[in-house]
Amino acid sequence: MALCFIDPADAIRAIADSVGREARRQLLGEAVRAWVDEIPDDELESHYARAIAELDEHDISMLAAWHASMDVGHPVPNRDFLMAAFGSLGQHRREALKLAAGFRGEEAVDRGLTEEHALDTVLDWLSGPRLMELAVEAVQLYIWDRAGSDN
Repeated sequence: MALCFIDPADAIRAIADSVGREARRQLLGEAVRAWVDEIPDDELESHYARAIAELDEHDISMLAAWHASMDVGHPVPNRDFLMAAFGSLGQHRREALKLAAGFRGEEAVDRGLTEEHALDTVLDWLSGPRLMELAVEAVQLYIWDRAGSDN
């Protein structure tokens, strides 16, 4: 059966609806990472602040440990440290935001936000070329899921 979609976002949504839980979560993670890649540099810090504001202490500790691996000082697992250290991450700021946004997305799903709603929110922010790249990744996840992954 051939798949034909006019809009890559529709293809991504359809694939997300037809794969298992693990593949759907991976697709949501890829969408969040794509979204972070498209955020203008001057908006990264405000998005990071929003992302870490909703994290629990476990995720804050994990993010602080990641900061420590970047040699930005002695890690303190609290939001003030994370915000103060963000600017010193330089080229790694996007990676920090990807981690924080990923943790935040997992927490939102755990609190009951549907993965479909989270995916829709992120897809609305992506450019056409980025949506096409994500659609290709979604097809690959679909094949992986259908090839017999343990979902």
